[in-house]
Amino acid sequence: MSARQASEGPGCVTWWGFSPACNLLNAGPVRHEGHSNVLLIGSSDPRHILKTIAGLQDKQSLHVWVIENCMEVVARQLLLLYLALMPKEVMGINEKTEVFLEVFGNSEIRSQTEETLRRAASQLSFFVTETLETATHACLDTTLLKFRERDELVRIFKLWIQSCSSERSAPLLMAKAWDYRVRQHLGTRYDSKKGCFDWDLTMKLHEKGCGVINKHQYVRWREQGLAFEMREGIYQITNPTLLSSRIFSQRGDKVAVRGYWGDIVSSPYISFGIETDDKSLLKTQNGQPIKTAQDISFANLQVLFQSLSSRRSCLTTSKSDREAEEASTQPSQSPDRINDLMDVNGVSVTFLPLDSLQKLLEKQKYSQFFNIIYFSTSCVHQLQPMMRQIAAPDALLVVELAKFILDLNKEQEAGFAKKVAHMALEAGFEQWCEGSSNDAHAVFILQKN
Repeated sequence: MSARQASEGPGCVTWWGFSPACNLLNAGPVRHEGHSNVLLIGSSDPRHILKTIAGLQDKQSLHVWVIENCMEVVARQLLLLYLALMPKEVMGINEKTEVFLEVFGNSEIRSQTEETLRRAASQLSFFVTETLETATHACLDTTLLKFRERDELVRIFKLWIQSCSSERSAPLLMAKAWDYRVRQHLGTRYDSKKGCFDWDLTMKLHEKGCGVINKHQYVRWREQGLAFEMREGIYQITNPTLLSSRIFSQRGDKVAVRGYWGDIVSSPYISFGIETDDKSLLKTQNGQPIKTAQDISFANLQVLFQSLSSRRSCLTTSKSDREAEEASTQPSQSPDRINDLMDVNGVSVTFLPLDSLQKLLEKQKYSQFFNIIYFSTSCVHQLQPMMRQIAAPDALLVVELAKFILDLNKEQEAGFAKKVAHMALEAGFEQWCEGSSNDAHAVFILQKN
């Protein structure tokens, strides 16, 4: 059961999540102290990882285990974490935030961002290939992936590199791929698409509390896939991380078509741009928000990246923060090795095989192991009655709801939430309702025997 099966708007590949970044350790009634093991199933991007790290106290440590449903998403997660872990001696926080948001939510990127992406893909390819039994970086671990999954990651990274190299001589028209998806979704309404975009924004997103999403920026994204334009630059190089292959049946044959198969309705603003701890960013003037979702995304990510820097186990150089920021004005240089990325004290992220959830349930090692288990809307069908076996005694179950799947009506959205509650109950979890008004996620606590 998935909230997305009946709709083409969200697409068949989830490049970003359909809920705001959440500090998972504070999601329920129990404050998790000491070490926590968190299992993310289909989270799509590292928003929850970054937000949870930012909320860690000095004596807390965190191990995140990630299961996705396709290797293209795993590759993107690795890339975004790579960018987040770049030390500010190499790339200042402002520039890092700009590059991160471009790669995260733009169909087309600037040449400077393309260069960073190409170098990152090259290093990640080497990292996945060379890291066999022991992780070479304390925060990133791909050693548990299957060999064929690692081979697939290397293929994807090389495809990104080739796409970046060939883009200048024979550009792949992302505009064509994007427009195909818009036509496919709107059908006969395509000729009045701007009216459709305005309706989705004002009657759906704004009604759901997303008033900070600016009309001009949202329409620009709906038309061309450009969500974040923070500098006066030319956005004309295809972002290869948002391309994937989809299998179609043509005259009885299976044909793989490469294109953009992700969300074209809800927007990448949901992940970082509609909620913030800095309430000054939510101020209004004459009933209109002063800041946009782009502004809030930028500010939120700056805070998250600063938190990563403050938890570094050791500095790679002796530069002061001021010197590091001054260095960031110089042309970016990527670290020579994955080991040159920041080592965030007490934090590690392990990527598990795509089909590993059922196997976790069968292994004694993971019995009563996870303090928090997270399911996305696209993976909630994997929530099984046996899930209780891998849940720690004080475990939380957090499930992303269908609030921001805009193609669903209110009855379908409520039906999805009801189905999730039923599945959680069968798995031994009861809903926690106290003090939580966040209807983007449902939080459940493990029932006592």
